[in-house]
Amino acid sequence: MKNVILKLLMVTVVAALSACASTGVRQEPKQPPPQPVLQDARYDAVTDEPFAVPAVNLRQFEPEYRRQIVDDPTGETPGTLVVDPQNRYLYLVMEDGKAMRYGVGVGRAGMEWSGTANVAYKREWPTWTPTQNMIKRDPETYQKWAGGMEAGPMNPLGARALYLFEGGKDTLYRIHGTNEPWSIGQAMSSGCIRMMNQDIMDLYQRVPDGAKVVVLPASWTGPQDTATNV
Repeated sequence: MKNVILKLLMVTVVAALSACASTGVRQEPKQPPPQPVLQDARYDAVTDEPFAVPAVNLRQFEPEYRRQIVDDPTGETPGTLVVDPQNRYLYLVMEDGKAMRYGVGVGRAGMEWSGTANVAYKREWPTWTPTQNMIKRDPETYQKWAGGMEAGPMNPLGARALYLFEGGKDTLYRIHGTNEPWSIGQAMSSGCIRMMNQDIMDLYQRVPDGAKVVVLPASWTGPQDTATNV
């Protein structure tokens, strides 16, 4: 009787082990696919300014519009700013055939004027005043700002502005920040050359008053640059 019981126990254990083995190879939990890197410390929020600058959502535009060092396609002397409205870039020409390239958004005024000018002066958190043409074209929108809009998060010039003069005369052309970073790389209905606030703040400290600025025609298609560093 004992032998029978032992045999039954052995059969039961073997069957149990077989049942465990029959589950097959252990399935590892599926890992989520790697996500693109969408964090860039250069575009983090800025909190040590008179007004807070929000972090930039890098999903809103292509990586090519982030600030980066490229091979200089302009041939201009170091220290020159070159605005390429056609391709939505602004270059700060550097030494050794390199340039700092920034992505920009282009307004109607930024497409209409081209030529050579100088940075007559710069302003941090500038006020903004619409032109007489803007007021005439859309008085309902712009008349209330005829005396100027104070600096702040809603000001269309953003955190910094460079004012371009040609032969001592104001071109009404501005390179400035924007509170709409999603517009970088786009053609907008108004304004000149807009940059992410973090980028115009970077450019502002690199460019002195009097710097040469070349604004290319909107139809310009010149040599393409090659990014070497982000």
